[in-house]
Amino acid sequence: MYQELLSKHQTFFQSNMTKNYHFRIQALKSLKHAIIKNEERIKEALYLDLGKSYNESYVTEIGVVLKEISFHIKHLKSMMKIKKVKTPLTLFPAKSYLYPEPLGTVLVISPWNYPFLLAINPLVGAISAGNTVILKPSEVATNMERVLQELINETFKEEYAKVVLGGVSETNTLLDNKFDYIFFTGSPLVGKIIMEKASKYLTPVTLELGGKSPAIIYESKDLRLTAKRIAYGKLLNAGQTCIAPDYVMIQKESYNDFIDYYKQSIMDFYGKDCLNNNDYPKIINKKHFERLMSYLDNEEIVYGGEALNNKLSPTVVKVNSLETRIMQEEIFGPILPIIIYDKFSEVYDYLRNKEKPLALYLFTDNKKIVKDVILKTSSGGVVINDTIMHFVNTNLGFGGVGNSGMGKYHGGESFKTFSHFKAIVNRKTWLDVKMRYHPLTDDKIKVIKKIMK
Repeated sequence: MYQELLSKHQTFFQSNMTKNYHFRIQALKSLKHAIIKNEERIKEALYLDLGKSYNESYVTEIGVVLKEISFHIKHLKSMMKIKKVKTPLTLFPAKSYLYPEPLGTVLVISPWNYPFLLAINPLVGAISAGNTVILKPSEVATNMERVLQELINETFKEEYAKVVLGGVSETNTLLDNKFDYIFFTGSPLVGKIIMEKASKYLTPVTLELGGKSPAIIYESKDLRLTAKRIAYGKLLNAGQTCIAPDYVMIQKESYNDFIDYYKQSIMDFYGKDCLNNNDYPKIINKKHFERLMSYLDNEEIVYGGEALNNKLSPTVVKVNSLETRIMQEEIFGPILPIIIYDKFSEVYDYLRNKEKPLALYLFTDNKKIVKDVILKTSSGGVVINDTIMHFVNTNLGFGGVGNSGMGKYHGGESFKTFSHFKAIVNRKTWLDVKMRYHPLTDDKIKVIKKIMK
């Protein structure tokens, strides 16, 4: 079904046009121009699919993408440079360097929760690195799916960058073909399927997954600000964010004040009636809405829980059992479970038995606790006294570890992800050390041992 398209991509890549600096720069500029031109259509699609306000759409998706493109335009020349490395004495006389080359034809499979951002950001990295790209957006975000198809397919020739549509069946058919790289953003469950499919051709993959990212509070001096920043991270896109704080762990003496401050933050953000506030997003579809509502069965709701037209109000749940579904599955919605602990050692006891999260948020002014948490826990990223914001730092790179994913992207890391750094050794011919050749006598070995220790 897709073999003809893939063949066109391979032929175009073999023409070496995509390896040219000016070609890549022009492609990035064309993409940026197309996004700016279609900004209103993108916002409208995000509103129809997710109920996102135009302003939130710009801040969390469009603006982040434009910044990413600008980074690659500014730094592409330096990223493409051949990197000289040291050459050992055993290779004298010679020069060694790393030659960045594109991988070939890349398949990008993007999710529904940030359907513009998480489709275009990997595309930017793949273009910057000199690849051709086939992009498969999520069929769940139906309006954005169509916008992406028109935007990309009208901007680029189909043999260079092409959007293909479809559901699970079409995605499986795509994965039956041999790509040079696969970049997937989605759930760990589907990530395992992607990896299994890729193994048929030994295709390398980046998996941007998710998990239950904790927000841990320990003796925070400004609990009001802590609650505000957790509410911000939790309620962006109505909680449908892979790095949203999934649950909170807090000391008993801080619990009541945190609840009060969290409620006040919600009021400050969305007013008294967030369900009728156009700035508060909806859940993507009925299936996911019903999944979220089912989490609340038999839970102790201390705030919220109201619903209207696929919108679920910000909800706080006091965790009385760690074995319930809400503590076993990634929530991906505006429900915030709170676990009360007595000693900080309980935090480590809980985390060490869980999968490694995509993000870990620690709110404390205790420098020793900060150092210990970084040392004793593993996660894709750690943010101290805030949530979400590490995502926008193009100098950090973004990705998971273990069950939360493999590989990184954003900024320079995207260029590296979609490139192969070919090792080159260029030896001179004016000197040839005969010691390396057979026969390897005892006298030769004595000298070699001195050099190679």
